[in-house]
Amino acid sequence: MNHMAEEDLLAQLKALKAENELLKQKKNSAISMKVSEKGAVSVYGLGRFPVTLYQEQWMKLLSLSDEIKQFIDENRAQLKVKEQAS
Repeated sequence: MNHMAEEDLLAQLKALKAENELLKQKKNSAISMKVSEKGAVSVYGLGRFPVTLYQEQWMKLLSLSDEIKQFIDENRAQLKVKEQAS
């Protein structure tokens, strides 16, 4: 293989690696949802496993968002922060 073709291949490889890394970062930070087999809402991207609740459970939880935030603020000293894997 001539030198020019080898340089082109190396440049393409470098570009693909960079693109792959960007896709991994987007995948790790992306939150997605789907309807589970049992008709519940599954939220992906928060941790290793999805968080799955039925719609009425999600609505009840969402209605408590201010109380949950207040609880977190009041207990911040006792709570751990989970580092996101990169």
